[in-house]
Amino acid sequence: MFESLGKYILLLRLSFKKPEKSSVYWKEIMREMVSVGVGSLGIISIISIFIGAATTIQVAFQLSSPLVPLSIAGKISRDSNILEFSPTISALVLAGRVGSNFASQIGTMRVTEQIDALEIMGVNAPGYLISPKIIASITMIPLLVIISIALGITGGYIACVVTGSISPADYLMGVNDGFDPLTIKVALVKAFVFGFLIASICSYQGFYTSGGALEVGQSATQGVVFSCVWILFADLIITSLML
Repeated sequence: MFESLGKYILLLRLSFKKPEKSSVYWKEIMREMVSVGVGSLGIISIISIFIGAATTIQVAFQLSSPLVPLSIAGKISRDSNILEFSPTISALVLAGRVGSNFASQIGTMRVTEQIDALEIMGVNAPGYLISPKIIASITMIPLLVIISIALGITGGYIACVVTGSISPADYLMGVNDGFDPLTIKVALVKAFVFGFLIASICSYQGFYTSGGALEVGQSATQGVVFSCVWILFADLIITSLML
């Protein structure tokens, strides 16, 4: 375990050494940002809308007592989306979509000796392959989380209109009631940390792949599993420290 941690830290240090040619790295960062951000927008949008709608309906069902104002459902749905559903579930989905892509891409380059060729040419392989992925992830995943929050709240409103479990006016009243900006800060901190964990862990698994196609698949699977575990652990720590 300690050996793996040492290799992980060393790989991160090598990834952020001064680049040989900044323009090449900048092109890689832009390409990865498009892949992570634009490529993930569709699945994040669909998940956010449906989770927001389902959460609102379930909260309305639980608040069937006439003593509880229905507007509280909007507040609970809003805070649940901001604090937990949007950052954490989005990160778990992105670990599967983005993380597996990172691990398999780098792992394939390792087993086909492309990384060895880069190192022979004097290129800092970790910096060229991993740092753009980390920078793109910590930049784009917070943006995706913000979009997810907005779509989750919108999904709750759509559920109110379609099902009639809560009137849209009551829902909007709850959404606007007692908003605390700290919840947005917590969500963005989570998104930043989750993005770093996904990119670094999956890249690490891919970089130290050995063997052939079977091992590349195993590295991608391990990267996703380890990323999800650390995301849940980091979620608990950040929530405990900031709330």
